[in-house]
Amino acid sequence: MQLDPNLFVASQRTAIAGSAWPTDAPHAFHLLAKPSGSTCNIDCSYCFFLSKEALYPDQRQHMSDGTLETYIRQLLESHQAPKVQVAWQGGEPTLMQLAFFQRAVELVERHRRPGQIVEHSIQTNGTLLDDDWCRFFKQHRFLVGLSVDGPRQLHDHYRVDRLGRGTFSRVLQGWRHLRQHGVEFNILCTVHAANQQHGRAVYRFLRDELDARWIQFIPIVERIGTRVMSTDDQDQHLPSTKTRPLYTQSGNLVTRRSVDPAQYGQFLVDVFEEWVRNDVGRVFVQQFDVALEACFGRHLLCVHAPECGYGPALEYNGDLYCCDHYVEPNYLLGNIHRTHMLALVAGERQQAFGQHKRGSLSAKCRQCAVLRWCHGGCPKDRFVPSPDGDADQNYLCPGYARFFSHAQPAMQCMVDLLQRRRAALGVMAWMAQRDSADGPYQVCSCGSGRKFRFCHGERAPTSSFDGVADDQVDGSPAGV
Repeated sequence: MQLDPNLFVASQRTAIAGSAWPTDAPHAFHLLAKPSGSTCNIDCSYCFFLSKEALYPDQRQHMSDGTLETYIRQLLESHQAPKVQVAWQGGEPTLMQLAFFQRAVELVERHRRPGQIVEHSIQTNGTLLDDDWCRFFKQHRFLVGLSVDGPRQLHDHYRVDRLGRGTFSRVLQGWRHLRQHGVEFNILCTVHAANQQHGRAVYRFLRDELDARWIQFIPIVERIGTRVMSTDDQDQHLPSTKTRPLYTQSGNLVTRRSVDPAQYGQFLVDVFEEWVRNDVGRVFVQQFDVALEACFGRHLLCVHAPECGYGPALEYNGDLYCCDHYVEPNYLLGNIHRTHMLALVAGERQQAFGQHKRGSLSAKCRQCAVLRWCHGGCPKDRFVPSPDGDADQNYLCPGYARFFSHAQPAMQCMVDLLQRRRAALGVMAWMAQRDSADGPYQVCSCGSGRKFRFCHGERAPTSSFDGVADDQVDGSPAGV
C-alpha cells in the first residue's frame, strides 16, 4: 500500500530520517493522548492511570507546545482516511487549562490537509467544567466523555477526591454546564464491586436522569499479585497517604474492587433487557452496538476484535505506548520526537502486539460458541489458567459467555431486520410479542428468578437511589 502523496508536508521526511517509511501503514488508528500524563485532581480508588506517575518521577507532567505541535502534525500526516480523531484523555486533561486546547484546535487547522475532517473528543471527570469550557466545546463540536458510575451512592463509593470525599455533586455541576450549552456528550460508566448488582438502576439513572444517549460500560479488573495485595487492596475510602506502586498487567489475583466476572455478564443482561424493550434506536450502548456489528463481521472495538494494536497511547512527553492499558516500560514503542508516529504504529513491535491477541487464544476459546462476538476479550484480562493447560483464559469469560449467549436471539432478530432493509428498532415489537405470548407471570428471561411483570415488565421495581433532583443545584454542591 502506498501513501497518498498529498499526505506529505515539507518537514515530514526530516522527521523520520533514518527510518524506512512504512508501506503497509494503517489507513487510520485511534490514538489517546494524555497531555497531563497521569496527573488528576481526584483519586478514584480503582484508577490504574494514577500509578503511572512512577514512570516519570520528579517530572512535571505537562505537554509542551513543541510536543503538542509534533503530535498534531504527525497524527494528521499519518491518516489516509478522510476522518481523524483527536482524542484527549488523562489523568484529567482539563488540568491543562483551556488555552492549551485552543492552541490544539489552532494547530489542527494549520496542519490538516484540504478535505481532511477532524473530530475532537475529550474524556473528563467533569469536575472542572464551567461555561468557558463548554462554550469552547460547543464551538468546536467536541464530543465529551463524562465519567459517571451511576447514582450518588454508587458513584461516590470509589470516585473520591484526595480527602476521600465523594465527587458526585461536582460531576453533576459539570454535566449541567454541558447540558446548558448543548454540548454532545456520552457517559463512561465503570462496572465494579459497588455497582455490579444494579445494572438496571444504573442504566435508568444514566438514561432518565442524565439524559444520556451514548453509554459505554467498562469493567474494572485490577490484576494483582500476593506480594502487593496488602497495599493495593486496602480500604480505599480513606484519604491517600502514599504514592501508588506502578500498576502493570501482572498477577493472577484481583482486588476486592474488581467486578465479579459472572456478575459483569448479569449486569449487561439487566441493561440489555431494559434497552431491547424500550430504547433501540434511541439510546446507544457501546457493547450492544459492537455485538450487532460483529454479526456482520465488522469489529468496532479492540476488546472484541480478532486483533488489536490500533489504539496506542501518547504520554505528555511524546512517548508512545502500545495501548493505554499497557503504559509500562516493556510496551514503550518510542518517542515521536525521535521517530515518526506512523513508523511506530506500523512497526513490527506494534504489529506483533496486535497479532498476539489472536495467536494466544486458548483451545477452549477457539471452540467457544461466542467466539465470533468475544474473540477472547482484552489480553490484559487473560490470566486465568485454562482447563487445557495451554493459554490463559480471560477473567471475564463467564460474563462474556452469559451476555453474548443471552443477547443472541434478539441480535439475530435485528440482523434479519437490517438484511431486509428495515430498522433494527423493530426488535422492540418482536420482544413485545414474545412477552405477550409468554404472559406477565412467567419467569423473567433475565435470569433473576422473578416474575416478568415484577422484574422487567410493567411493574418493574423503582430505584432506591437518589436522582439528580436530590442534588443541590446552587453554587455550593454537596460534598465540596
